[in-house]
Amino acid sequence: MIGASREAVEAARERLDALTDNTRVDAADLAADLAAVTVLLDRETALRRLLTDPAQSGERKAELVGRLLTGQVSGEAVDLVSGMVRSRWSASRNLVDALEQLAEAADLIAAEEAGALDTVEDELFRFGRIVVTSPALSAALSAKDTDAARIAARAGLIRELLGGRAHEVTIRLVTRLVERPRGRSLDSGLDALCSLAAARRGRSVAVVTSAVPLSDAQRQRLGDALSRLYDRPIQLNLDVDPTVIGGISVRVGDEVIHGTIADRLDEVNRRMAG
Repeated sequence: MIGASREAVEAARERLDALTDNTRVDAADLAADLAAVTVLLDRETALRRLLTDPAQSGERKAELVGRLLTGQVSGEAVDLVSGMVRSRWSASRNLVDALEQLAEAADLIAAEEAGALDTVEDELFRFGRIVVTSPALSAALSAKDTDAARIAARAGLIRELLGGRAHEVTIRLVTRLVERPRGRSLDSGLDALCSLAAARRGRSVAVVTSAVPLSDAQRQRLGDALSRLYDRPIQLNLDVDPTVIGGISVRVGDEVIHGTIADRLDEVNRRMAG
């Protein structure tokens, strides 16, 4: 997001944090309400455009939100969405994207309150690795059709795979992702959720791929080096892939640090071909 939308998102995140600091607010229920509003505005294009129309006053848009949502979702959700439509948005879709992110953040706050944020982040990462290495599963969960029965079947498959094996927040987040991907691939959506979980603790995620498991000492040295390099705490998500042959490969956001033998062999082959 750029410009006005970025500022609006930051303001909405601050309001979400303020709301969830109140012990009377159930973060999981708030997440469900925000997810429901996301579905509504994703479907109703005309309404979404009206609520982000800069020609309309913020108060008028907030009043419309109140009329539409009061009694349908919690008062906290109404207040949060009302505040969001008072802000300026660079594009109408940005409002829906922001609501989706806030719903995810609220669920992660619920996990944090339960002392399970680390568990949820690890489960999201591990499930993402399973998806990447299982094309059949990825295809089954990544279908883009909007048929209600097929959406329900995908959600049922998640419950079958993760039910009793993963935290309830993990299951909710992954279920919403496969039900309403909104143009995201499953693996990129899971990566985004992992990054959002890490951001709750004020640190970034480094996905580290190595041919063999790293020792505790190696993990410590690598984590320390990356923290110094990026000047912030770094969470290591570790993956083992024998095809890298040796060394490690590290991805932090969109930046990839190559350090594998396979990468160096590829570079040699490219130079010889040239």
